[in-house]
Amino acid sequence: MFSATSELVATQGEPVCKRPMNPVWRRLELTRTTTLRYWTAGQLVLFGVLQAMVSLGAEPFLFVQLSDPQFGMFADNTNFARETIHFERAVADVNRLRPAFVVITGDLVNKPGDAQQIAEYRRIAAQIDPSIRVYAVAGNHDVENKPTPASVAAYTNRFGPDYYSFRQGDFVGIVLNSTVIQVPDRVISQRKAQEEWLRAELARAQGDGAAHIVIFQHHSWFLKTPDEPDDYFNIPRAERARYLGWFRESGVRYLFSGHYHRNALARDGNLEAITTGPVGKPLGKEDSGMRVVLVTPEGLRHAYYELGKVPGREELLRQLQR
Repeated sequence: MFSATSELVATQGEPVCKRPMNPVWRRLELTRTTTLRYWTAGQLVLFGVLQAMVSLGAEPFLFVQLSDPQFGMFADNTNFARETIHFERAVADVNRLRPAFVVITGDLVNKPGDAQQIAEYRRIAAQIDPSIRVYAVAGNHDVENKPTPASVAAYTNRFGPDYYSFRQGDFVGIVLNSTVIQVPDRVISQRKAQEEWLRAELARAQGDGAAHIVIFQHHSWFLKTPDEPDDYFNIPRAERARYLGWFRESGVRYLFSGHYHRNALARDGNLEAITTGPVGKPLGKEDSGMRVVLVTPEGLRHAYYELGKVPGREELLRQLQR
């Protein structure tokens, strides 16, 4: 089982009694306490236990998905002035919303290994409040369209592991390097190692009783249907079917990705594939933006907001709870 207390201390660094009461939590408290007078002694005992569990690890929280800042794409690598404006605006919104964490789902830069693009991405990402954890994901422009052991190693040397997991209470995030799944020709051993790790990590999260096991990667598993034809923007069907089977067996319900530079929502039974538009250059009707996600014990609620149109935290919470 998850140890909610140790998770809280490890991730927030303060005792339970000092936890700030956000509006979502306050409404949950009011819902539970207004009917206490009608409960039996046994129900009150159960309520106390449930309330303790919630206070230790199941409080709703926000996270933000940013995708494809892709410094250099607007001007075909001659400059990254527009990407700087967009990413700084996104970071300002993140700091204003105060989410538990941010996941940046790949294509941090446009030209793999470009020192200036990488430096600008790092400079602005460093402006995210230190209390907000940031999780980077490898995109094809970060490890090259046809990755090699050298290109993957170059990414990990610059940005850290290309696949890993993280936890927020009983929420488990699993980050994958999807480019080695989509184009594995020269990285067979890297793909195999990631697959073995993934199977073990899924089993561990499920065995620990995680409330939510969520996958983050750059490429979409599918954009419309799980059996759609292979495309530049999705994972090939043969690989897709294997992985989706593992996810279903493990109780995964949410798959977050980017790469498409547009938004797309699709389902495969209980699996929801959420493809998020870019912070950088958009290729669809919607402007550049971000996705904000509310995590509750029951599930995840999310919405995409264009840059400059992200509401304040209180209004955003109201919108996500409708």
